[in-house]
Amino acid sequence: MMSQSHSYGTSSYVTLQDGRKLHYMSKGTGSPTVVFESGMGCSRSQWGLVQPLIGEQTRAVVYDRAGAGRSQQDREPRTLARLAGDLGSLLDHLGPGPFILVGHSWGGPVIRTVAASDPSRIRALVLVDPSDENCGIYFAPSTAKSFAVMRAILPFMARIGLYKLTNGKVGQVQPADVVEDHLREDFTVQAARTSNAESVTFIDDLARMRTEPPTLGPLPVSVISGTFIARAERKMRPAIIAAHQRTVQSLENGRWVEASRSGHMVNFTDPDVIVAEINRYLHE
Repeated sequence: MMSQSHSYGTSSYVTLQDGRKLHYMSKGTGSPTVVFESGMGCSRSQWGLVQPLIGEQTRAVVYDRAGAGRSQQDREPRTLARLAGDLGSLLDHLGPGPFILVGHSWGGPVIRTVAASDPSRIRALVLVDPSDENCGIYFAPSTAKSFAVMRAILPFMARIGLYKLTNGKVGQVQPADVVEDHLREDFTVQAARTSNAESVTFIDDLARMRTEPPTLGPLPVSVISGTFIARAERKMRPAIIAAHQRTVQSLENGRWVEASRSGHMVNFTDPDVIVAEINRYLHE
């Protein structure tokens, strides 16, 4: 067990039905339990500016998906259904709920899928700049080519240290112990392979969500969009914002929230916006 002095609290494992172990960390006590789901290929070390604050008010849990951080690898394809199944098993382990689920990027579809499978135990969802099936750019041929290129080069980049060099800086705004874990665990060859495995079915899974969107009914859902448009995102950012707004309009109880200082990494550049949305549902 890791010392309670860690920003994320104590470290534990849950054993899944097939014997795999998932690592999670929990801080605080109380109800509802807030569970954080990271983006594609990312470990728990994305929430250092959010989870510790929520853990001062209630139980807050971060975890590593299979193959990320300290969790064991999965030999099965890392489909959206598989990711959602693992999260569902973690929730079973944590108790009956209720839960507030918070998902960044690809974590958004994961928590939507889990919530639709058993909405009775979910208090609310907070989607943080989520991957969204209403964004047509995801289905352009260039997107599939980009994923294929990354799958070819990412393990090599990790092996020579370039993966950490080009991606490690942004997360260093977090507490020192979270940054230490992040730099040690998130840019290894195994981390690169995990990210690749999750990307294989990304487009097909999103396409399926277009025709079979998760049914959330009256469940409260906040969709946070980073609205700062950097040069590199001149096409993607307006498209994803429009997709988020379209998704909110399709929800029975949806709410669109702007993170004006952020592009995609809202959890690093506008954490207060995420905290405010979680607090909205904690205190209802």
